[in-house]
Amino acid sequence: MQTGNESSQTQARLLELNKALESGTYNQMRSMLNGLNAPASAHLLESSPPKVRNILWNLFDAEHQSHVLQHLNEDVLTDLLVTKNTEALLSVLENIDSDDLTDILQQLPDTVTQQVINAMDAQNRARVENLLSYPEDTAAGLMNTDTISVRPRFTLDVVFRYLRRHTELPDMTDNIFVVNRLDEYVGLLPITKLLVSDPSMTVREIMSTEIDPIPADLSDQEVANLFERYDLVSAPVIDASGKLLGRITIDDVVDVIRESADHSLLGMAGLDEDDDTFAPIFKTARRRAFWLGANLITAFIASAVINIFEETIVKVVALAVLMPIVASMGGVAGSQTLTLVIRSMALGQIGEANSSWFFNRELAVGALNGLFWAAVVAIVTSMVFQDLTLGFIIAMAMVINLITAAVAGVSLPMILKSYGIDPAIAGTVVLTTITDVVGFMSFLGLATIYYS
Repeated sequence: MQTGNESSQTQARLLELNKALESGTYNQMRSMLNGLNAPASAHLLESSPPKVRNILWNLFDAEHQSHVLQHLNEDVLTDLLVTKNTEALLSVLENIDSDDLTDILQQLPDTVTQQVINAMDAQNRARVENLLSYPEDTAAGLMNTDTISVRPRFTLDVVFRYLRRHTELPDMTDNIFVVNRLDEYVGLLPITKLLVSDPSMTVREIMSTEIDPIPADLSDQEVANLFERYDLVSAPVIDASGKLLGRITIDDVVDVIRESADHSLLGMAGLDEDDDTFAPIFKTARRRAFWLGANLITAFIASAVINIFEETIVKVVALAVLMPIVASMGGVAGSQTLTLVIRSMALGQIGEANSSWFFNRELAVGALNGLFWAAVVAIVTSMVFQDLTLGFIIAMAMVINLITAAVAGVSLPMILKSYGIDPAIAGTVVLTTITDVVGFMSFLGLATIYYS
């Protein structure tokens, strides 16, 4: 995530680069670009239009490109790599860790991915193919196979000598994993304990078994919840038989949390969190067209309901003025509940054990707010239009719609999820349709009954 100061620096660099492009001083640009750190370089690329982006990318050294790739969003990464031949791809990807490499390959077309895998040596190919066999949104899809493990019977002195044989430890190594002869996970040996304990002690004596390993098929959202709950820096991943497969580190979990937040925010507007801000016009228009079409259908449905009561609206023109109030209040109330439920589901706070209590709570809240605001709107309507009946009608319609909004807001995410549909994307459209239809139907239907 970029701070305000970092964003200002990016814009300043863009202005400087544009001037350099206009003057043709490419050597100066190359020196400046390769002097940036990888996250700053990635942010610079994502903040550049496609033509400038391609020029900047080609000015990066191959080694720098490898580091930058790990920080790019899916759209930008794919556009930069999809046109490269296999040899050029390998030169860029050869220095990337297996877990990051797997993430990158999953974004590329299958034919390109297979070409890259076939060109690898046997050891790297086996490692990458193993990671690719797991779904991207699971613990195994997040993990890195670069781990250090020891046996329980070893003394700490032996462990120290073993560690010194490494030129460096994997990033974010806060624990060494303890496994038995079958490579089954047994426990953790914290580095902090290792450094201050008597070297003659065995691993078994000081290892920790408090933190359970993470099953390979656990969803990435549940992994993020575990890291938050137990303040983890890294955690072991095991298969169904208990064998150690790899580890997940906090940097991967931060990416999951950020992507989840982006997904929830942008999904409600029909946008993808990996959309390129500077994508071409037709590509952007095509992606947004489906969402606009879906909303148009809901608008037609609401219009069809209004059309049913055309004669009533002609008789009482005030109905046309007041209709949006009923629909709007229901939409806002429903969105509040929907957003809360989606967030609680993502955090694992709502399930079968407490869903009925939560449903009753939201129903009561909807009824109370409905009664309060119905009274306010009824008084205002009666005073403005000098019609007590109209005030009573809109009050009744508002109570009905706010209760409906509460029911829909709680139920929709659970129903959509049970059918494999993402509630963050589809929930808003369906909810808007329900509150509009019920709002118009109740208001105009009651008006038809009373004014007929």
